[in-house]
Amino acid sequence: MGNHNHTHTHNFSEQFVFSGKLKTWSLIAIVVGVLSIAFGFLTDHAERTYANLLLMAYYFTCVCATGLFFIALQYVAQAGWATGLLRIPQAMSRVLPIASVILFVVCAAGLMTHNLYHHWNGDGLTDPSSANYDKIIAGKAVYLNVPFFLARLAIFLGAYSFFAYLFAKYAQREAEQGGLVFYDKSIKWSAVFLIIFGFTTPIWAFDTIMSLEAHWFSTMFGWYNFAAMWVSGLCVITLIVILLKKGGYLSWINENHLHDLGKFIFAFSIFWTYVWFAQFLLIYYANMPEETVYFYKRWEPEYLPWFWVNIVINFVAPILILMARGSKRQTNTLMFVCIMLLCGHWLDYYMMIMPGTVEAHRGFGIIEIGIAIGFAGLFAFLTLNQLSKRSMVPTNHPFLEESLHHQI
Repeated sequence: MGNHNHTHTHNFSEQFVFSGKLKTWSLIAIVVGVLSIAFGFLTDHAERTYANLLLMAYYFTCVCATGLFFIALQYVAQAGWATGLLRIPQAMSRVLPIASVILFVVCAAGLMTHNLYHHWNGDGLTDPSSANYDKIIAGKAVYLNVPFFLARLAIFLGAYSFFAYLFAKYAQREAEQGGLVFYDKSIKWSAVFLIIFGFTTPIWAFDTIMSLEAHWFSTMFGWYNFAAMWVSGLCVITLIVILLKKGGYLSWINENHLHDLGKFIFAFSIFWTYVWFAQFLLIYYANMPEETVYFYKRWEPEYLPWFWVNIVINFVAPILILMARGSKRQTNTLMFVCIMLLCGHWLDYYMMIMPGTVEAHRGFGIIEIGIAIGFAGLFAFLTLNQLSKRSMVPTNHPFLEESLHHQI
């Protein structure tokens, strides 16, 4: 593995400029989000507002963590195809510490106000002398208690943020100094990160989302969440690549790179469906009341249509649209699928969180849409701001030439 001399890299020293309409619209979206949160609290919908804040804070953090996972995966696999677009997941990963703080604050505030996690954090649930005593929750209290819950969340998010900082530092040093020293370090630490991430991601999903309904549990829930996270992150990366290309950037990225991203999205949409269906089928077939209650809630009239729409958007649509080779190489088709799947996985998280959290004042409207727009604006603002700080070419990366000539 040699370190090639990038003879024509000087033609690609593109610097993304984050200004004008893009910056204005992302700031307007943030303001819409803040006003929606205020509207939720002022109209006595605190529980629903907290649930939406958790949904979007978790989604935001998952997408940023996927940027980090994407980078680590490329290093460990020593893959060359994605080198030309690495700056995008790197920018996403550098936003991870901010996303982590927001998620931690939302979870902590939700615990303190009893608007989230009240299934295991209510008064007297673990006290045998209390009228509210719950034997199942008391049995889980060693694990599900506020200090240990927040400590786990802080450790997981802190560890991910540390690796985000580390990889960003190595990428910067590699661009400045060249050679293989920092590339080799990136491979080594990526392997460490992937092991940690693989073991902690399911626990993170169990804590943050599954414990909202603490009586119920599924051992497949962690991988179901991971699949949703990975597909969403791939869609965000692909969408940013397409929009940058439409804006006249990333001239070295061609339809072959998009084809590979499209294949990933196609494949992991099937994997998401496999895990979703396996979890659903096992619970449905076993027909145990303590298990089926989870899906019974999601078959109530206000959720049942969304239950089926979730499957159509996240499985049927990508299968039908992305099956053909040509559709993965057409920017507008791929962009449509990415936007649709990002909305689809928002709905997926909505179906995971809302039925077990919002008991009064259920509904769908300004709070849901506004908070989603706000977080989308915040993500766009922070990520594009990070992207504008460095050249979009991973200079001195040993596989840059391979990426520039990528063809399938």
